[in-house]
Amino acid sequence: MEIGLIALALILATLLGWLLRQSFNTQPWVAEQVSDTAHHGPLGDDSNTRLIALLGLLAVVTSFFALIFSAYALRMELGDWVPMTEPQLLWLNTGMLILASIAFQWTRNAAINGIRSRLLPGLLVTGVLTLGFVLGQFVAWQQLQNSGQGITVNPSNAFFFFLTGAHAVHILGGLYVWGRATIKVIMGNSDGAVIRRSIELCTIYWHFLLLVWLILFGLLLST
Repeated sequence: MEIGLIALALILATLLGWLLRQSFNTQPWVAEQVSDTAHHGPLGDDSNTRLIALLGLLAVVTSFFALIFSAYALRMELGDWVPMTEPQLLWLNTGMLILASIAFQWTRNAAINGIRSRLLPGLLVTGVLTLGFVLGQFVAWQQLQNSGQGITVNPSNAFFFFLTGAHAVHILGGLYVWGRATIKVIMGNSDGAVIRRSIELCTIYWHFLLLVWLILFGLLLST
């Protein structure tokens, strides 16, 4: 459990390091163009504001799940805790979320390289896989309910529903932003830099939620 908490705490540091590395690797002439755009173009200070807002959100979400995992570890010590058997469907759901993250990274690379023809297919594949993950989670909950393993049966069941439900809510929030980015690509009337920035930020969020899920799933399986 301690390893899981430490790993979760490292998620934000990893993402911050990646962002800093991206900034340091920017060529001088690209930086000058970005600077000019910041004063005169559509990105402006809004781009930096959205990046800061995302980093703040990731920090809050990391703290949120770290606190829940700590409560999970403490609750396990009490005598009425009975480990539950997780639905096998969670393995399929995990696979879909991994593929969704890979698809978003592929789309992000296309956006950075200016290959607009790959943006819409990549976003649609990402959305379908992510929705499949959420629907799969719902089916898994129904399977538990139908087998008599409802939320009130045991504390371990309650934590399972709460943890997976909280993660699903964050996924749905990401899908809202994904939808806005997809609409921009479909309409084709937004500046390319704006679309690229939206896709980049969404990709970071998807990778973050994938890492959170992998840690969460690992803890559920091991306890």
